[in-house]
Amino acid sequence: MSRVLTALQPSGVLHIGNYFGAIEPLLDLQEHNENHLFIVDYHAITVPQDPAALRKNILYATAVYLAAGIDPNKTILFQQSRVPQHTELGWILNCFTYMGELERMTQFKDKSRGKGESVSIGLFDYPVLMAADILLYDTQVVPVGEDQVQHVELARDIAKRFNNRFGEVFTIPEVRIRQSGARLMGLDDPTKKMSKSAESPRSYISLQDSPEEVEKKIKTAVTDSESTIVYDPEHRPAIANLLTIYSLVSKKTTEEIVMNYEGKGYGPFKTDLAAAINTWLQPIQEKTLMYLKDEDQLRRILDMGAQKAKEKAEKTMQRVRQTIGIIL
Repeated sequence: MSRVLTALQPSGVLHIGNYFGAIEPLLDLQEHNENHLFIVDYHAITVPQDPAALRKNILYATAVYLAAGIDPNKTILFQQSRVPQHTELGWILNCFTYMGELERMTQFKDKSRGKGESVSIGLFDYPVLMAADILLYDTQVVPVGEDQVQHVELARDIAKRFNNRFGEVFTIPEVRIRQSGARLMGLDDPTKKMSKSAESPRSYISLQDSPEEVEKKIKTAVTDSESTIVYDPEHRPAIANLLTIYSLVSKKTTEEIVMNYEGKGYGPFKTDLAAAINTWLQPIQEKTLMYLKDEDQLRRILDMGAQKAKEKAEKTMQRVRQTIGIIL
């Protein structure tokens, strides 16, 4: 049994990339591991948020996790801000992190580009809070998409530096990347990761999209100048991305799908892909709406998770406080 941790920002636009990259891997892991899944609302406020929308999105994210199959009796499901030890450890780890390490973070460079001096310290520093999130629970396995590997590596570096100075205080986490579907690309640009912050909603399939919206997005999805259906991520990334999505929602291999469309063009392929996505989405959407009808129950589940998380987090913090000398 391993201790596993996954987190997602609360957003009204959770998409299929979030599901297959972060949520689904945890469904398999929760059966035989000690799992933690939490809603990183403190990370969310590194960019401006409407308070009312943020509250709504926290509940929506909780409902999606439950609808997807997360079991609060097997996975500790909670809200980051309800466990104050996250920010306490974040500050302590700041004192063991170098400016140069944060300046090299690719996501900070991407998200701060063109913003000049208006970039918040929170956006610059959030990899340290992420390190605290991970190290607080003696996490052994962190399932992430490829874009977050750099941040987990930073958490490992900080933990090793701390341990080298004070002894074996933190567990060194390992990264686990999903081999298929770990990084779904944008429907309108296969060179960029599918992202809920994309300028155009045509870039992603939201977990809330209607059948009509899914059909429209798939029909307008970028392909390429060739008409054959082949899986070639290096030379034909657009159709390879669509094949990956098809494989994930249908549970068929890309080889099977390619064989089914031998001699056929993009038209039949896209029609069937949209239908497969809608068939896969329907039960998740229905269950999400069911959970959202009882917001008090969602809050009770988050309360229960926060209490369990606090108990674990406090054990780590007592060890850290004693180690660095602030307990008299």
